[in-house]
Amino acid sequence: MKLHGIFPPIATPFDHKGDLYKVKVQHNVEKWNRTGLAGYCVCGSTGESVYLTTEEKVQMWEWVAQYADSAKLLIAGTGVEGVRETIALTNQAAGLGYKVAMVRTPHYYKNLLNNPGAQALYFRAVADQAKIPLMIYNWPQATGIDIMPEAVAALSEHPNIIAIKESSGSLEKVMQMIRETKPGFQVLTGSAPTLAPHLAVGCVGAVLAFANAAPYATISIWEAHRTRETAAALDWQNRIARAAQLVTTKYGVPGLKYAMDLMGYYGGPPRLPLIPVTQPAQKEIEQAFDGLKG
Repeated sequence: MKLHGIFPPIATPFDHKGDLYKVKVQHNVEKWNRTGLAGYCVCGSTGESVYLTTEEKVQMWEWVAQYADSAKLLIAGTGVEGVRETIALTNQAAGLGYKVAMVRTPHYYKNLLNNPGAQALYFRAVADQAKIPLMIYNWPQATGIDIMPEAVAALSEHPNIIAIKESSGSLEKVMQMIRETKPGFQVLTGSAPTLAPHLAVGCVGAVLAFANAAPYATISIWEAHRTRETAAALDWQNRIARAAQLVTTKYGVPGLKYAMDLMGYYGGPPRLPLIPVTQPAQKEIEQAFDGLKG
């Protein structure tokens, strides 16, 4: 299972009442279908998955599977704190046609889980019973847990763990993972502000929130890398630098959703306790995205 290319962890559309907004799921997915995106990741952190009920996650998986082009690879964000529920969600997504499960590091009991043994046990326990392969999702800035390279190296030996989405932004850490994991294990970056450098050191693709709003820019970086046009990749990287930083590290999901609205997609409101960005933030995002193609 190759995870090459750009995958947006899609934002979850809500209407003015806070309910899932089916017609806007269709609008976004059908518009993304016309791009060179490799596929979609549904119910990741960008999709506000921690605020979704199990029923809502399943509904999103069903709708995206319904509207996605058959050439797009579907990835389900299924990771929760417990092994049993993660397995159940993963196998439910598999039954809906999803090919890979993206499973985040558990982090609630940080003092007990911040060691390679506990981390490896969690992912092995899920992978042993999952009907589809796993992609580890590491985002230490949000979870406070940073999966250790030695744990990733050990997990890469498991036949049902095929990749990691590494969102720390650390080139050094990514290079260590590429060196120390089993041949064929895939490392993807989750950092749009450093996409080109991560591809240059060996990442096979990326899962990028920024691609929700500006897929063509991220695809341009990927294609330039694929065709070994380094200067073009770096040029595009410089063009998106400010916009990517605003909708990832600075304003997060509310900023991204506003950018999606600007770029012809439906972002809409975030789910409480997240709130829409302020007018000064809107202006900043507008300026940064000016000239980018949605």
